[in-house]
Amino acid sequence: MISCRLSTILGAKRLKVSDVCRGTGIARATLDRYYYDRVNSFDREVLGKLCQFLQVKPGDLLVLVDQGDLFAPQDQGDKGAS
Repeated sequence: MISCRLSTILGAKRLKVSDVCRGTGIARATLDRYYYDRVNSFDREVLGKLCQFLQVKPGDLLVLVDQGDLFAPQDQGDKGAS
């Protein structure tokens, strides 16, 4: 799964979403989706503006998160033993 690290980057740079909104012209609702990692599809124009404003590369903003094999049987271990 691809995850957006906008909130982490803004925290590290001590910026607010409103600062990014003013600096880039990106709508607040769009930035909120990126900030809360609720983006279904990534707009290249938005990504370009974010990367330029934050002075980061796309690979810094978007990362691939390994979820493991979601369909593999889980090891239950000794739940009943105490």
